[in-house]
Amino acid sequence: MKILISDKMSGKVEDVLKSKQIDYDIKTGMSPEELKGVIDQYDGILIRSATKLTSDILADCKNLKVIGRAGVGVDNVDLDQATKNRILVMNTPLGNLEATAELSVGLMFSIMRNIHLANDSTHQGKWEKPKFLGTELKGKVLGIVGYGNIGQRVAEICSTIGMKIITNSKSASNEDLSKYDVKKVSTEDLIKEADIISLHTKLNDETKYMINKETISTMKPTSVIINCARGGLINESDLKDALNNEIIAGAAIDVYENEPATDNVMFGTKNLLLTPHLGASSKEAQSNVAIDVANQVADFLIENKIVNNVNSF
Repeated sequence: MKILISDKMSGKVEDVLKSKQIDYDIKTGMSPEELKGVIDQYDGILIRSATKLTSDILADCKNLKVIGRAGVGVDNVDLDQATKNRILVMNTPLGNLEATAELSVGLMFSIMRNIHLANDSTHQGKWEKPKFLGTELKGKVLGIVGYGNIGQRVAEICSTIGMKIITNSKSASNEDLSKYDVKKVSTEDLIKEADIISLHTKLNDETKYMINKETISTMKPTSVIINCARGGLINESDLKDALNNEIIAGAAIDVYENEPATDNVMFGTKNLLLTPHLGASSKEAQSNVAIDVANQVADFLIENKIVNNVNSF
């Protein structure tokens, strides 16, 4: 058995594979053509978000048995093609939970209190205290779109702050909601009522561009959007127009429709805080997801043990 590691990961992944006596190669930064040429030489592949396992790359795979995603989102994997070829796809939903939740809340604090702007100004030797009058989080309505593991952790933190929390989740149980006194509402009502909208949902046909010109127009003029989930949830041009025209108060974005976002339509937009996909970028998260994905893929190949699969056949 042999595994390909095609994205940069913590060295913990190698420690796990060595302990389980599974051979591996590390080949990062390959072009799609290069990856297509070698992928079926392996029984498994470990990826993060940089590797794109398209239908074309997976179409001719006959030996590849499992794809391990070190992280939550698998929109960089063609699940239909993987399933058709009987390739199991696994993710690691808990490894970066804390890191992503903490970043989401950190961005809320920064955008609401103008921390990022005040930092730049002060470094320039200015003393513009009146310019950075902020808004407190306590008492504000937080709309959590998607109430999975990360959404629930955000709710836990923000309930302690004293925020009122609503979610559009159809699957959240009454027990999950009652823990932090969360109210279930429609997506439309959430967008209208929330002072802060924090996105924690999957990207699919239903959620693609769910934040757009029309939905933004129903938001409060004082409202803020936080996105540490997936870039395609937001129409970036529509968000830029809304912020520049002061239709809403601000936004903090960590994910982009096309990454790496070295050139993006949102650059230079007013009241917009941008970070380079830092959701899982903590020392702890990097270690956690590496250990989790290596163990899951290795155990599947050795024992046919299935954990955190996102497809089945």
